[in-house]
Amino acid sequence: MFEIKTIALFIATAIAEIVGCCLPWLWLNKGAPAWVLAPAAVSLALFVWLLTLHPAAAGRVYAAYGGVYVAAAVIWLWAVDGIRPTVWDLTGATVTMAGMAIIMFAPRQV
Repeated sequence: MFEIKTIALFIATAIAEIVGCCLPWLWLNKGAPAWVLAPAAVSLALFVWLLTLHPAAAGRVYAAYGGVYVAAAVIWLWAVDGIRPTVWDLTGATVTMAGMAIIMFAPRQV
């Protein structure tokens, strides 16, 4: 159950971060209205809060989260940007997810 909760929390965290970064990008580069900055700020605050919900040490959580963020960004590339990931994109995302699993789920002495 710990593994499922951790991965679900990481996925929610990645979505919050990507949305929080994408909205200002749309405002700066695509002419989106300035009001998109308000939900961007809320999304980034949600991102920070979600990172605090993990029971593991902060450094371990941040290191492992990076792998999930890479994989989520590749999915975003396909689902939102409409760009099909290359085999190299998918390979990189797979490697980062393996790294996340090693960092978060390796057996440890308490």
